[in-house]
Amino acid sequence: MKLTKRELLRTIGLGAAGVAMSLLAGGVSLADTDKIRMGYIADYFGTSMAAIATEKSLWEKHGLEADLKVFTNGPIQVQALGAGSLDFAYIGPGALWLPASGKAKVIAVNALGYTDRVIAQPGIETIADLKGKKVGVPEGTSGDMLLRLALERAGMTLDDIEVVRMDPSTVVTAFGSGQVDGAGIWYPFVDVIRQRIPDMKELSSNEDFFPDVAFPSSFIVGGDMISNEAVIKKVNAVIKEALDFRRDNMEEAVDITAKFLNVPRGPLAAEAKLALLPSSEELEKLTREGKVDNWFDTLAGLYAAFGKISDPLPAKDFYLSGLYAE
Repeated sequence: MKLTKRELLRTIGLGAAGVAMSLLAGGVSLADTDKIRMGYIADYFGTSMAAIATEKSLWEKHGLEADLKVFTNGPIQVQALGAGSLDFAYIGPGALWLPASGKAKVIAVNALGYTDRVIAQPGIETIADLKGKKVGVPEGTSGDMLLRLALERAGMTLDDIEVVRMDPSTVVTAFGSGQVDGAGIWYPFVDVIRQRIPDMKELSSNEDFFPDVAFPSSFIVGGDMISNEAVIKKVNAVIKEALDFRRDNMEEAVDITAKFLNVPRGPLAAEAKLALLPSSEELEKLTREGKVDNWFDTLAGLYAAFGKISDPLPAKDFYLSGLYAE
């Protein structure tokens, strides 16, 4: 069918209007899309950002195509970054020693968590009571850090207990079967353990050391992607929008994360309450004021005091604060 000039102009106009509407809706052309590989950990704060970004199409909105990969802890993700099989990752505060050692760069804070606990079998009432007993802990994690802090406050060190290194799921099994007397672990694993041993004791938590020590979980970048500021800015845009949604819509955020992980929402809902959640605007301000650097420097100093690292980098050398604060 042959179109008249008027009909042809009308068709072109409709097409242009469609493109304009797509742009207004936040659409990004395929030519502007960058592919990234990002790691996450299958708990609430380790997954919620990725889950929300996926559910709400934030990756596409900010010009990204994300290949999401699940891990059990932060150190393994840092290894993947170093091997070139991952671009971005999520780590808890217990793995911050790796960026402080120059193994990766921090791009953003996720949350200030209170999810870590030192727990013990019924009948063990204090940290001092753990002396000479078996304590399970995933090495290099936030549970490891809290255990060290709690021991130090009690005038003890790791030498005063029998440390058993194991991954988080093994901690649950070992504690539930009585193979260990205590553990440095975090929610939701604590809830799983409590279901098996209702009388278990919580001997210490992150909150016991706040505000002198903050426990920020973080997003990091590694490998060649460290130098790609344009993509890092896109990832930060996704993170900021997802964090603000999570902060303002906690119940829906829990539902989205539970659906993403295909797990019951109960343990995730409990974990969601165990953190301080500054907004992205507040984190930008805290970054500009140098307070986020102070959190990281304090944690790096603790790692040095614990003998985990000997000469930590200052936060200004491993936190890409300028890109986040823009």
